[in-house]
Amino acid sequence: MILSGKSIEKKIGGDIIIEPYDSKRLNPNSYNLCLHNELLVYDGDVLDMKTPNPASRVIIPQEGRVLKPGRLYLGRTVEYTRTKNYVPMLEGRSSVGRLGLFVHVTAGFGDVGFSGFWTLEIHCVQPIRVYAGIPICQIYYHSIEGDFEEYSGGKYQGNTDIQPSMLFKDFPGGGSGS
Repeated sequence: MILSGKSIEKKIGGDIIIEPYDSKRLNPNSYNLCLHNELLVYDGDVLDMKTPNPASRVIIPQEGRVLKPGRLYLGRTVEYTRTKNYVPMLEGRSSVGRLGLFVHVTAGFGDVGFSGFWTLEIHCVQPIRVYAGIPICQIYYHSIEGDFEEYSGGKYQGNTDIQPSMLFKDFPGGGSGS
């Protein structure tokens, strides 16, 4: 079951934390999250799953930044979220998708107990100018059934910034390049 917007609002400050929270961004069954003013772009042309991949930070100036097709831009939400007893999910907004901008490749699924900023895996089908602060995606919440343990010690839990891939930590040796 997906929580209604009214249910989300009732749970703010308890099972659901969204900071900052603005009731104007509440939808019938989701809440709009905004794009932060920084992006990460991987430096290399070939990415390696077994090693950390260097990335450069770019700023989205007030006049916007043009994103180019064929590049992956990692961004993050302005909002910090924390969820207890519900599964948070992230999707792009239809108005953004209709411009050919995608906010996640595969990571729209959160774990019950996740806390931190959402890293966005942004790519586009044609050049597009983006702006910091724009409501770019929406978070919604599923109920969970059965016994569960909250996500607590994962690679991305409690993050405070954009998170590049840490898949290298899943390999034996934790990314020593072996």
